[in-house]
Amino acid sequence: MHEIKRTPPGTALSEIILDLFRLNNRMINAGDKLVAGLGLTSARWQVLGTVIVADRPQPVAWLARDMGANRQNVQRIVNDLEKEGLVTFETNPHHRRAQLVVLTDKGKQTFETAMRLQAPWVNRLSEGLQVEDIKTTHTIMKALRSKLEGHDDVEEQA
Repeated sequence: MHEIKRTPPGTALSEIILDLFRLNNRMINAGDKLVAGLGLTSARWQVLGTVIVADRPQPVAWLARDMGANRQNVQRIVNDLEKEGLVTFETNPHHRRAQLVVLTDKGKQTFETAMRLQAPWVNRLSEGLQVEDIKTTHTIMKALRSKLEGHDDVEEQA
């Protein structure tokens, strides 16, 4: 088997990526537990949050783009949220088939309750961490995301 050559930064980043996969799984599980009593999952919570931060109602495809997620998965979640009365659909004046997703009052209340649960949880989670370290980590994550969003494929042509 041929030895794979990585640069020192490539090796360090590979180790971080593996830990990010593990962290992501644990974050999803923790989020699921945190909001289970509200009838939410981490995925549903994330979609509600994306709808809230949008400056106006958006179609599912736009929500999926903003989340960096698969449109079909977001559509399934939005359909579930609609059945629960947390979102509703409105006619899109610019596209007949791509309805706009709108939060209901119940959806707003559910999201606000989830955020009230999240605040003490995230405060406990951040204990012992330095704000500057958190900000540096965030900067690196945004830079990596930006690089990944700028490339259509994973492999770079030699």
